[in-house]
Amino acid sequence: MAAVTRADETIAAFVEQILVQSPLKAAGFIVTIYGDVVEPRGGVAWIGNLIETCAEVGISETLVRTAVSRLVASGQLSGEREGRRSYYRLSPSAGDEFAAAARVLFGEQQDNSWQFVHVTGPAPEDTMLELDRAGYARISARLAVGPTRPLAMPATLVFKADAARDAPALQDFAAEHWDLDRHASAYRAFIAQFMPIADHADAQALAPKTALTVRLLLIHRFRSVLLHDPRLPALALPADWPGKAARQLFARLYQQLSPHADEYVTRSFVTASGPFAPLTRATDLRLAMLAREVL
Repeated sequence: MAAVTRADETIAAFVEQILVQSPLKAAGFIVTIYGDVVEPRGGVAWIGNLIETCAEVGISETLVRTAVSRLVASGQLSGEREGRRSYYRLSPSAGDEFAAAARVLFGEQQDNSWQFVHVTGPAPEDTMLELDRAGYARISARLAVGPTRPLAMPATLVFKADAARDAPALQDFAAEHWDLDRHASAYRAFIAQFMPIADHADAQALAPKTALTVRLLLIHRFRSVLLHDPRLPALALPADWPGKAARQLFARLYQQLSPHADEYVTRSFVTASGPFAPLTRATDLRLAMLAREVL
């Protein structure tokens, strides 16, 4: 058993505060484990590793097993047995969703272009609700606007647009059509939760298990904030927009935690064929992309 260091004790207090402020749901945290640890290493994990990892944030074995069963029922995971052990594999559709989320979390920021989406057909409301969830703003009952990004929606016409380089007018437009205060508050809350960890805890002094726990909480919280953000082009945002600072904090702390976190993954996580790889092409690419955020 690894000795508990002063840094681990400091981190434990921060983790407890984060868990009180932002309570976890078992299924959502398991999705984070798959996205951060399992998916870039083949997509298969032993349920024992899920149970051990969730225990570090107060999620019981019963809740883990119930959540895994629900993820299987919803088609996100499929189970397989090897001897007395149960392993769970990402479904192809879940793998595609994880890859899309990873591109947002770790990839390059989008360009500054916009698009209008016109919904056709006799019943546009379902598609308009889907556009709402994707971060688009309604202009009318059938027309939405947002930053350029891939859309796979039937019954739509997409019109590409370049906004005028009038920053004040564009910022006024964005403030009118999106609830930017809500997203700014979410970014500031994320910064308040994790800045003390970056400032006061030496990631290199953490036990590997602690480093992984903190990294999972970091990505779980940042994913929640970022994927709800419409992620508008910078020209449309206020000069003091906290999203940039939050992303830089995420990138810096993720890199600081990763050497010890990945050490724990390699030492503890297994598939039916053996231990997890310490690093893969996918994990290397993530770290390389994040390194650009803090240059």
